[in-house]
Amino acid sequence: MSPVDQALSAALDVEHGVIYGYGLVSAHSPFDVNDLVAAAMREHRDRRDELTDMLLGRGVDAPPAAPGYELPITLRTPTDAAQLAVRMERDAAVAWRAVLEQADTDGDREFALRALSACAVTAARWNAVAGVSPVSEAFPGGSE
Repeated sequence: MSPVDQALSAALDVEHGVIYGYGLVSAHSPFDVNDLVAAAMREHRDRRDELTDMLLGRGVDAPPAAPGYELPITLRTPTDAAQLAVRMERDAAVAWRAVLEQADTDGDREFALRALSACAVTAARWNAVAGVSPVSEAFPGGSE
């Protein structure tokens, strides 16, 4: 498997986990952020589906979703849910930045850049919900 296909497969694994996590974020979030939860879930599901088709079109077995995922934090409050959402978006940004670094075609670079940008924007929205400042980071998906 090529480096870019490996990075895309790893990003798909992350997308599966994010979708799972948003189900729990939804259960612990107040009503006034339902639109944000729904939009984020839709975005990640659409990306997962497009990525699955992309990998299958390349003859790469798309990794399936796991039956469950271990969360990095315990959810008890709406603040915990917002923090988990930010963490998931940051983790997804790291995965998409890795794809961007491995991409060797314009199509792969464009797909990865759109995904990375979307994760950064959604993380900023969740940071605003959580009252975190600054809401955005300079280099999403990186450690700079």
